[in-house]
Amino acid sequence: MASRKDAPHPMPYVGEITKFLENDAPKEIRKAIEQAGKDDILNPTYPYDGEIDKDEYKDRMEQLQVQLVRMMHDVVVTGKRVVVVFEGRDAAGKGGTIERVRENLNPRSAYIVALPKPTDRESRQWYFQRYVDWLPADGEIALFDRSWYNRGVVERVFGFSSEQDRKLFFKQLPHFEEMLVSDDTILIKLWLNVGRAEQLRRFLDREKDPLKQWKLSSIDVDGLAKWDEYTEAIQDMLKRSHIDTAPWTVIRSDDKKRARIAAIQTILNAVDYAGKDPDAIGKIDENIAGGPDILTR
Repeated sequence: MASRKDAPHPMPYVGEITKFLENDAPKEIRKAIEQAGKDDILNPTYPYDGEIDKDEYKDRMEQLQVQLVRMMHDVVVTGKRVVVVFEGRDAAGKGGTIERVRENLNPRSAYIVALPKPTDRESRQWYFQRYVDWLPADGEIALFDRSWYNRGVVERVFGFSSEQDRKLFFKQLPHFEEMLVSDDTILIKLWLNVGRAEQLRRFLDREKDPLKQWKLSSIDVDGLAKWDEYTEAIQDMLKRSHIDTAPWTVIRSDDKKRARIAAIQTILNAVDYAGKDPDAIGKIDENIAGGPDILTR
């Protein structure tokens, strides 16, 4: 008989998503989830009713992966520096998209930056300082799984920073990013967005999957009831940080596969590299990817 100490510890927050669905989710959101098929798109404003065909997705990704490898080789040989910022709503598919970008690249030269909560010392530093430590050297690609934009969205929604903190952040932000770009760093900013029903469905899937339950956090659970606050913060952040030298590409990710294709295309289009094949990259689907105004369509 196993001892008590050998029993697995319960995963935190498991059951909280279901509780929200049953007790607090808007009726139309609950109804959309309950009536939807596995591959149905739940967002009524999304331009497609279903997910991209699996064979088409596979073919597109194979071509794009070859282009990513060519880009990586060129970055290393020529000493380019590339920063890709992945931001978005919770459960919008940032992690999966990052993995699809990095899966065939040399991890010594293309690395993921996913920083934890700031330490006490970091919280007393210049806000951008801990991110600077992870910026790429020549011949490197840094993939930021969330970034300095925490201050503009999550910290605002949950009250982790003051209005004065954010005022200073948005004052310094353009200069910070312009310095990166003027020093020949290629800066690519991606915002992945997802509809409310789809977001909740993905959280429910995580809750049921023992291999994904670890992804759930207090921010995820508490944020479910803060959809409108997030929407306001996102719109304000995008408006204030969509600048000529460092624009946002906003991708509607209700279909993760379409979103991954658009994200990789955006990265490849932003970097000049030997062996670049525009036909293999293809045209970005403007129905799901564009500037911040795509969120209001």
